[in-house]
Amino acid sequence: MVQEICVFLFSLTALGVLHIMNTVPAFQEPTVIMQTGLAVLLIVFLLIYLASRYNPPKDPLFYVFAEFCFTCVIDIVSALEHDGFISGYMDFYQRLGEPYLGSAYAIMMCYWDGIVHFIIYLVLIHRMSSRKPYRNLGLFWAGSLLANMTVFLMGIVVGKYGSEIYPAFWINMPFLLLPIWGAICLFQRPSDMPAVAVSKAVREQKKALIWRPLDLLLVIYLLGAMGFTLFRGLAVLDCPVEVFTTYTNQYEPYLKDPTGFPKVMMLLLLFHALPLFSLFVYGLLTPGCTWMLDWTVYVAGAILQTQWCHVGASLHPRTAEAYRAPESTLLPVLLLNLLYTVGPLLLALRCTGDPAYFLSTAPVGQANNEKKWS
Repeated sequence: MVQEICVFLFSLTALGVLHIMNTVPAFQEPTVIMQTGLAVLLIVFLLIYLASRYNPPKDPLFYVFAEFCFTCVIDIVSALEHDGFISGYMDFYQRLGEPYLGSAYAIMMCYWDGIVHFIIYLVLIHRMSSRKPYRNLGLFWAGSLLANMTVFLMGIVVGKYGSEIYPAFWINMPFLLLPIWGAICLFQRPSDMPAVAVSKAVREQKKALIWRPLDLLLVIYLLGAMGFTLFRGLAVLDCPVEVFTTYTNQYEPYLKDPTGFPKVMMLLLLFHALPLFSLFVYGLLTPGCTWMLDWTVYVAGAILQTQWCHVGASLHPRTAEAYRAPESTLLPVLLLNLLYTVGPLLLALRCTGDPAYFLSTAPVGQANNEKKWS
């Protein structure tokens, strides 16, 4: 409990850093902003390292989570200031740092990072210090942050903000590279899966899909999600077929937003989520696909994060009215997006909550009928 409280309190010092930079003119030059930002990240890391040197964490990801807690406070301040709830912290950064943070998509992204990721980091640190398993939550975080940064960075480059890139853009690189490293580390570690009796695994794997109603519903969902993903991917590629133009004009005009974020997101889903959804169908039909236990959690994090930003931005007042969700079709679009969002989370919960069907490793333990899969 002590470690996460200390990290939480230390992260609040970001407010002082922002206030100083916002009031001292010497810090308000584009190159200086980048240099100061990178220097602050380095200093924060060194302080965290020195503070924990007498009781060093066994997992180096602790330093990543503690460092990112500090930046989560900056993100929530950015979102609140752009929405007009507070002032006096980010004026300089809005003008000469990262002006695209004022877009609706980036504001929703900052809310997610400043609230959801912040809570995840504190829980991860708590579980680390308590010697409790945290691999699944870490995979969820990796999927969420990697999807976040991929859409964000590529959207900046290809969208209307491509001509407004200042040196501070490069401060985002650690937030792309460290989750990649973290994901690789987490995927390589042993699973947090609880022990399961071999007899139960064998029994579950003999069941046909029709006798697994939840899996049957998930297969139906995945097939629908694959169709929806393909449909929206073709829509953002300006497919001239009438049904696609009707959808973008009357249902989700935000797909045409010139910021570039929705287009990049739909292409990311088209080329990454769509193949993974098809693999998940295979995993639900074929027993012994142990990779389902990890990849469903990872994808659930990615889908929840991107959908939060996409739906939130389509409703946000900073999005031009022409690209906002029309009131006449708002309810069906929200329900469709909600279903698309919740499905991967339910799939991940099903796989990790009752993993017997997905086990394929050799049993450990030699008791006659009490052998366990681990």
